[in-house]
Amino acid sequence: QVQLVESGGRLVQAGGSLRLSCVVSGRAFRASAMGWFRQAPGKEREFVARINWSGDSTDYADSVRGRFTISRDNTKNTLYLQMNSLKPEDTAVYYCNFNSRPRSVPRENWGQGTQVTVSS
Repeated sequence: QVQLVESGGRLVQAGGSLRLSCVVSGRAFRASAMGWFRQAPGKEREFVARINWSGDSTDYADSVRGRFTISRDNTKNTLYLQMNSLKPEDTAVYYCNFNSRPRSVPRENWGQGTQVTVSS
């Protein structure tokens, strides 16, 4: 049973930065592409960023490209999302998950997510 635990979300001002973390249970993490997703009120859950198993290939949604950076530490089974130049439209619950299909929103293995709120 895969466990995904997100953390790091909080209230921040527009233009600020935040770093999210996701701890993944199981050794499958090291061999798996991972992604960050988000869901804002009244909207569908959407793709944010993806990173391959080795960490040398990344992909981003157009809305966050140039502002967010996805990374991973396979020795710690941890996924990160560095969020810079935050905008109010970035406000959402952020989730991590396995992401074998590029830009595809998974249908299983969801954790509780972490709330990011960008003011102003």
